[in-house]
Amino acid sequence: MWTMTITGPKGFRGVTRNMGLKDAEDDFAVVVSEVPARSAAVFTRSRFAGPSVVLSRESAPGRRARGMVVLSRNANVATGEAGRDNAVEVRRRVAGIVGIDPGELVIGSTGVIGRPYPMGSIREGLDALSWPFPEADYPAAAAAIMTTDTRPKSSSVPVGEAVLTGIAKGVGMIEPDMATLLTFFFTDADIPAAELDALFRRVMDRTFNALSIDTDTSTSDTAAIFANGLAGPVDLAEFEQALYTVALRLVRDIASDGEGAGKLIEVRVTGARDDAQAKRVGKSVVNSPLVKTAVHGADPNWGRIAMAIGKLHDETDISPHLVRIWFDDLPMHPEEPGDALLEQASRYLTGDEVVVRVDLGIDEGAFTVYGCDLTEGYVKLNADYTT
Repeated sequence: MWTMTITGPKGFRGVTRNMGLKDAEDDFAVVVSEVPARSAAVFTRSRFAGPSVVLSRESAPGRRARGMVVLSRNANVATGEAGRDNAVEVRRRVAGIVGIDPGELVIGSTGVIGRPYPMGSIREGLDALSWPFPEADYPAAAAAIMTTDTRPKSSSVPVGEAVLTGIAKGVGMIEPDMATLLTFFFTDADIPAAELDALFRRVMDRTFNALSIDTDTSTSDTAAIFANGLAGPVDLAEFEQALYTVALRLVRDIASDGEGAGKLIEVRVTGARDDAQAKRVGKSVVNSPLVKTAVHGADPNWGRIAMAIGKLHDETDISPHLVRIWFDDLPMHPEEPGDALLEQASRYLTGDEVVVRVDLGIDEGAFTVYGCDLTEGYVKLNADYTT
């Protein structure tokens, strides 16, 4: 987990509580700006998107959200009109406590699908809240939004006179499609709404949309950034780089904490026709169960990587004669590695982080994707998820 001893951005207040969704740990988090803010957000494209996503997506074009409210361990998905009514009530009541419009809150909910909220305990918990909340505690908020995560995920960096802080949850059901699990960023930088939206989407495409744990897209994926401007303007290029840094730290932390995971896998694809092709190739490699299990077992079976590339039958400009494959800097194809090199590769694969490099030999397109190995722990955790 990435942590830094940096004071958080000015003007954000928050609270965490147990609302009866988890046995004892906090399962409810709010972080909201004291003053109006500008925002940007992206969401899952799942056809089973939950009411939290639907509500937040309806408000997102206004780009005026001040913060977020999240309930964890319950996705509130496939719960009918009652589920929507409950999400509306939670967002409306939290907004009323803060004294803002409900459209100024992004609501997120993640966990088991098909179960209604325990509204009795949630209402009791909301009744106990009063404004102003304490100064936002980002590590506590990161812990409260977790489901099967083994650790909270947060990171902060300075940007000029401002600070940027990000928190995230997610270790399974991760194959974003224009979305990013539950991920929230808070800053006191003053950034125009249109520029904030554009740079946020660019960074999400290069970080969270480059992540895959198990090829499964969640019904609840939500990512948002909130900028209240209290620290004044910053250089936009510097801010975008800072956002990329924080987002990538969170991505790598999520990948290494993947359900049952023992190793982070980073697939760097170069020499593609364009970046989009490089991304498709990288995702095919990192999503392959055979590649994942080979990495888990430290088996330098580079043929599984070749298989994952070759099954992209629509990529007709990929030629086996041009493709190059490495484990880190150890050449596997087409060099026909001998026993000594394979033994060296096997030792390399025992590490906590594994880099697979692929060059397609076509043009200059490049993309890097992130994932993890596939272990018995993943099967065990998901076999027992609701029992």
